[in-house]
Order: sequence, then C-alpha cells, then structure tokens
Amino acid sequence: MEFSLVDGEKFSPSCSTLVMPALSIGNVGQLAVDLLIPSAKARRVAYLDEPSVLPCIGNDAFGPDAAGDLALALEEYESMSHGLAFIQQRSPIITGMMVSFAKNVANFISSIGKDHVVILSSLDSGKRRVIDASSDMLYYLSSCNEDGSDPECEKLGWKKLEEYDPSQRLWKCLASLVEGGVLLEDMADDPEEMTISDYYATLPFAALFFACKAKGLKVSCVLCYCSEGDNMPESFHLAEAVCKLLGQDPEQFHEMGQMDGLFPCHGNQFMDHHLICLFSRLTNLG
Repeated sequence: MEFSLVDGEKFSPSCSTLVMPALSIGNVGQLAVDLLIPSAKARRVAYLDEPSVLPCIGNDAFGPDAAGDLALALEEYESMSHGLAFIQQRSPIITGMMVSFAKNVANFISSIGKDHVVILSSLDSGKRRVIDASSDMLYYLSSCNEDGSDPECEKLGWKKLEEYDPSQRLWKCLASLVEGGVLLEDMADDPEEMTISDYYATLPFAALFFACKAKGLKVSCVLCYCSEGDNMPESFHLAEAVCKLLGQDPEQFHEMGQMDGLFPCHGNQFMDHHLICLFSRLTNLG
C-alpha cells in the first residue's frame, strides 16, 4: 500500500489508536466512521493507494458546500485533540483480494506507529441465532485473549462473538492465510457445507482482525447486527460504543458535530458507479 501525505501533514505518534470500518451489510461501519471523523475534528492526513480497492472519487465528503475538496476511496485522518486516527473506506474490495487487502492495511497501520486498531462492522441479522437483550445489541472480538475475550468490553455490557472459535476450520484457515499460508483444497469453501459459524469467518472484519493481530497490534472489533435499509440508528450506536471503549465522551462528540443531512451511497451503487461517487456527506459540521 502506498500513500500520499496532504501538504503540511504527517502521521502523529500521539494518535496511537486507529478506528476503521470493515465493509459489510448496511454500510454501518463506514457510516459510524463518517460520524466520528468530523465529530473529532479530525484532519485528513493522507490519501491511501491500495490496488485491491475499487477506485472512487468524489467532491468534499464532509464540508457544507461542494467546495472541490477531492475525496478518494481510502483516506487516513487524525485528531490530535482526541489522540485518534481513522481510516475511511468508501468503495469495496475486489473479489478474492480481501486477505491481501487486510495484510496491506495491517502493514501500513504498523508502519505509521499505531498500536491499537478498532474495527467497526455490521453482521447480517438474518444469521443471528439468539437475540440477547442483555448485550446492548453489541458484540465484540478482541486480541487480548486467545478465545477473543476482553474484560474491558465485558464491563461495557458487550458480549463476545460466540461464533468465534480459533480451532474451527475456517477461522484456522484464515489465520494461516494472513500469516503467509496457502489455501488447502480441503479448506476451500463449499456453499453447501457452510455453517452459520463459517459465515462470520468469511467477513472482512475477520481478515482484518487476524492480519492486524499477526503484526502484534491490539485489535478490538465492535460489531452489531442489522439489515439492509436505513441504518443510521445502528451507526450512531456503533459510534457511541467506540467512544465508550476509548474513554471518550459520546455526548461531547455529538455536540462537536451537528448533522443536518446524510446521503449514503449504498453498496450496489458503489459497484455500479464506483468511478464517481462518495460514500456519504455530512453537512453543517462547523
């Protein structure tokens, strides 16, 4: 992965925690990051060039007017006041390139001095087997322990993703792939033999989790279930969850950025019009 720094900007060692989305149903992770970036008054630091990401170009992702501020498919932002960095991804990964993308992203994050990666993603509500009202509808996966558990996340009332089993076939395969292993023939996906647990191991957040973990980074995945449609409530919920996890004040974040309108570009539109679109637009954020 290559990058181009914005004039006068540099990666700050004080912004050691990086928040990024993993693409999934409903675009909830990207919407949450679009809420957090302006709320934290983060500045764009670099444009990222990753061959596995479909090209996307648009005009002024966060400003109140279309001022001609170029927005691309993959960008890095940093907020010195909050000690946070963000990667925003506005277009999908080329089919079959997810592991390569995850490894390149992990290498980049490690190379610029970040040590904690928070990955935001959504899960298909149609795959949920049990509705647990006690979990605040948020789930997590952490690199703190081999079983994916994290006492800090448990204190927030979240539940560990039960479907994560590092000894299960596809999870083991994914961990091997990000560490340079090869896909054995008996590991290849057979749609007729896929289980519900297998579904989670095939999602982008899983590849990013293992790739960042392999680089020695602390990784926290924050997850919520949703369906296609208007997922703004889930996006706010996920953004607030990140604030709580990182010891930030969610109320302060919301006060810092007033949203008068959000116009998301859905996944299918990205695929059809990826050469000229923006993922979203936040207005009147001054």
